[in-house]
Amino acid sequence: MRAILIDAPAAEPRLGSAMLPRRTPGTTLIAVAAAPLNPLDLLIASGTFHSVRHDAPYVPGSECVGVVLESDAHEPGTWVYAECHAAPDTPGAFADRVLVADADVLPLPHGIDPVLAAAVGNAGTAAYLPLVEIAGVRRGETVLVLGATGAVGQLAVQIARQVGAGRVIGVGRDHAALQRVLDLGADAVVALQPGESRDDLAARLLAAAGPVDVVLDGIYGLPLEAALQVCAPRARLVNIGNLAGPTARVPAGSMRGKQLVLSGFAGLHLSLMDKYQALTWLWAEISRGGLQLATHVFPLDELPAAWRAQSGSPHAKCVVVPNGDLA
Repeated sequence: MRAILIDAPAAEPRLGSAMLPRRTPGTTLIAVAAAPLNPLDLLIASGTFHSVRHDAPYVPGSECVGVVLESDAHEPGTWVYAECHAAPDTPGAFADRVLVADADVLPLPHGIDPVLAAAVGNAGTAAYLPLVEIAGVRRGETVLVLGATGAVGQLAVQIARQVGAGRVIGVGRDHAALQRVLDLGADAVVALQPGESRDDLAARLLAAAGPVDVVLDGIYGLPLEAALQVCAPRARLVNIGNLAGPTARVPAGSMRGKQLVLSGFAGLHLSLMDKYQALTWLWAEISRGGLQLATHVFPLDELPAAWRAQSGSPHAKCVVVPNGDLA
């Protein structure tokens, strides 16, 4: 089958061919219609991810939407969403077909757009689960989204609004993308400025947001340090990424004095069933227009261009369509 290959850590992706293992009981063969490109895919391919490293060639791609070709658990012809655990011996989703465990497959709601269904998968659960299940956003609370201009951040702003947040403030670097965040329902945005001190940023955050009850942090580093200063007592902070740096100073006095709760989230460590409720909610909302997510669609042979676009933070979801007639 046609597939994208990563030959070694930090190597550029290339179009080639790969062999799928023979299907066995307990697995489902899927024709891939749409496979989103996630920051996680780039991080794993770089060889620097803390949990996964592949030194041998492999087919990347961590999730997809497609049509069942063969399965003992799912009717052939069924539209499904699947999670893929890409490795040298288990090709991922950036290919014509993918073979996954039956437990990693969910039927899709009837009539949902396959590109949107795929695009909102990992990105949506990375916003929904930290906000709703970990932080437990309550009606009327103020939510601060650090890294609001990417796909996860844009969805987080909308999800916070949908579940009843009183105020939602988005933080990011790109001024044009921040305007999009306002259009999606943020009450205010704060643009990060090069070289700005922690205290100056904290002052601007406080002016825009007031005391903050929940922080969804996708960037870590100095912005998180500033956000700690504007947290209300018993605020909940959930980290999902570290684009601004791998470390942040967390003063013990602030943690104890405000009784803050600081958590980390990584969807990689959850089963698909752990995400079932979130995915069901996300698919229903994006089908009815309650969530918006811009997508850039690429055929399989243009994945290297999509890879470069993703590395530059496209403020939209890049989705590969290996079988264009299906998508």
